[in-house]
Amino acid sequence: MTNQKSVEEAFIVLTTEIDGAIAESLAKELLSRKLAACVHLREVRSYFTWKGKLEQTNEVQLLIKTNKSRLENLLDVINQLHSYQTPELLYWSASASDAYKEWIQDSLLHA
Repeated sequence: MTNQKSVEEAFIVLTTEIDGAIAESLAKELLSRKLAACVHLREVRSYFTWKGKLEQTNEVQLLIKTNKSRLENLLDVINQLHSYQTPELLYWSASASDAYKEWIQDSLLHA
């Protein structure tokens, strides 16, 4: 009989912030609360409609890696701390190797 630990499903969460400093602060908060295993930050140019008007702005995109058990809390914290009134908040289940899912899980459990 093997002693395999159960590895949780991985999730990707995508949001944007108004600038690098705010994005970095949010990323560090998610990591310190063990809600994210990893956060990638990338500058993007965004075009969107807001209150009936076409807008364009530079933003910083956060690509956040987490697992199923942390997802709901992560989304709640992003909504609480986010600088936007209506933050972009997209998330989906991610196919990943068992080793990578295990790394995510271990990162969220240990200091």
